[in-house]
Amino acid sequence: MADLKYWLWLTSRKRMEARKVLAVLDCFVTPERAYYADGEEYGQLPGSPGAWSGLLDKSMDLPDRILADCDRLGVDIMTLQDADYPQRLRQLADPPAVLYWRGKKLRVDDEAAIAVVGAREPSEYGRMAAEKFGLELSAGGALVVSGIAQGVDGCAIRGALKGGGPVISLLAGGVDRITPKEHRFLAEDVAAVGALVSEYPPGTEPRGDHYRPRNRILSGLSLGVLAVECRPFGGTILTVNHALEQDRDVFAVPGPIDAQMSEGTNRLIQQGAKLVTCGRDILEEYWDRFPQKLASAAPLPPQVAQARLEEPREPGGPEQPARAEPEAEPTPGRERIPRGEQKSRFTDDELTILAALADKPLGADEIVERTQIPARYVLSALTMLQVQGAVEERPGRRFWALVELEE
Repeated sequence: MADLKYWLWLTSRKRMEARKVLAVLDCFVTPERAYYADGEEYGQLPGSPGAWSGLLDKSMDLPDRILADCDRLGVDIMTLQDADYPQRLRQLADPPAVLYWRGKKLRVDDEAAIAVVGAREPSEYGRMAAEKFGLELSAGGALVVSGIAQGVDGCAIRGALKGGGPVISLLAGGVDRITPKEHRFLAEDVAAVGALVSEYPPGTEPRGDHYRPRNRILSGLSLGVLAVECRPFGGTILTVNHALEQDRDVFAVPGPIDAQMSEGTNRLIQQGAKLVTCGRDILEEYWDRFPQKLASAAPLPPQVAQARLEEPREPGGPEQPARAEPEAEPTPGRERIPRGEQKSRFTDDELTILAALADKPLGADEIVERTQIPARYVLSALTMLQVQGAVEERPGRRFWALVELEE
C-alpha cells in the first residue's frame, strides 16, 4: 500500500501526463525514489526545470483521498509494475502508469477485444449497426470495448450486454463520473459483467482534453477498432489514428454515399479499412489466434438475436422512445402457476420480474427500479419470458404478465 501511494503521488502531480511519468521512471526507476529526490536531482530530467515543478509538491493529501475514494467505491488500482497490467498497454509508447478499474478483473490479453467507436449523434442506421455489431461480437466470444457516451458508444455497449459477454467501457473522467447521466444504469450493468476503466482517479470530471488520451487506451486494449458511423474528422478518426500507430486492425461499416454520417467510414474503407457488414466479418480475422474462445461460441439463432435487438434501450437513456399510455386492463384469465412448479419453469430473475408485473404492466426501466436487477439481466429475462409465453410486450414498450404466480 505504501508503494501504491507513491504511484498515486507521481501521477497526480500537475501537468504529469503519461509520457512525463515514463521519463521520471526512466530516470528514478521507481515513484518512491522520485518522491525522495530533490530539485537538483530533478534537473537530470529532460527539458526545462519548470516542466517538472509539480514534483516539488510532496503532499500526500491527494493520494490519501484517492485511496479513500477507491475503497469507498470498490475501485481497484492497477499500476505498470503489477503482473495483471495488460501487456497490450505496456507495448504502447505512452502507456498509462495507473489504471482505475471498477468491476471484474478481466485478463484482457487473453481476449479477442474489439473496440467499437463512432458518432455521438448517429443516424438510426448507425444506432442499429452499433447495437447489432455489439451483440454479434459479444455473442461470438469477443470482448467489446467502447466508451459510454450517447450515440454509437451506448448502442454498442447495450448490444454487447444483450449478447451475453463481458464489456469494458473507457471513461474520460473518474469511474464514478458517468456522462451522460442517463447512462448511469448502463454503467452499473457494465461494472456487473465487465469493467469501467479510467486513468483518472475517482471524482475527476470528464473534460474535452481527456478524450484523446482515453482513446489511445481504448484502441490499445483492443486487437482492432470498428468505426460504425462518423464524419471524416473528430474523435472516431483520432481513435482510428491511434489504432494505426499501435499496429491494430481497422474495420469500418459502409453507409449510403449521400449520408454525412457515413462519410468518415466510407473514406476509411477507401484508405484500406476492412469493410464489414456483420460481426462474423471481424471475428473470422481472429479465429486462428483464439480458436477455443471464438470457435466455441455458438451464434445466436437469428430470431433470438432479432428479439434482443428489438428490446427497449437502456432505462432512462436519451434514445429511448416515448411511451404510449398502457392499456386500461391487463389480460384476464391468466394461467396460474402452482408454487411447486415455479422453480422448474423459471429462473430466480424471471420469478422476481413476474412478481413485479403481478399488479400492473411496467416498462423495462421501472422493472429495474422495482427489482434492483441490472438492466442487462432484466432485458435478457424479458426475452426468455416472451419466448415462454409468460410475458407480452404491448404498445409503449410496456410488459404484461400472462401468468400468475401462486403465493
